Amino acid sequence: MTTQDQTEATTPQNANGTRLWVERTGGRRYVGHNSRGARVEIGDISYDEAFTPGELLKIALAGCSGLSADNAVARRLGDDVAVTIDVEGLADDDEDRYPQLVERFSVDLSGLEPDQRERLLTVMHRAIDQHCTVGRTLKAGAEVELTVVGER
Repeated sequence: MTTQDQTEATTPQNANGTRLWVERTGGRRYVGHNSRGARVEIGDISYDEAFTPGELLKIALAGCSGLSADNAVARRLGDDVAVTIDVEGLADDDEDRYPQLVERFSVDLSGLEPDQRERLLTVMHRAIDQHCTVGRTLKAGAEVELTVVGER
């Protein structure tokens, strides 16, 4: 992570020009926003009505996997197919990071013939490997740059 002190903000670089930001709402409490109007409560583990940043990271990974495989799953199993993706990973407190995240993609494949099942699993894995931006970013070890903008 690199850190800089600057007095000017830069233009956000997100999909479709979407602005993303968090605002402090109290001690160790923030609200995350996007310019489309969505909100998410963020806080430490003591704040029951909020997600911790680590939980958001894990949910982002599971959601990305689901979205990446969704067309293939719905095409073969129907638009009303039930899907649940559990994600877990224990923190390494000494390194203050998650060394491993594990996803469990649950979907009923019992209505498929064995060859259809194997083909769908192959397509799902390929779609997630090729199109889950969050998973690909985590696997590649993205660089993080922090700029602190403040009054002098």
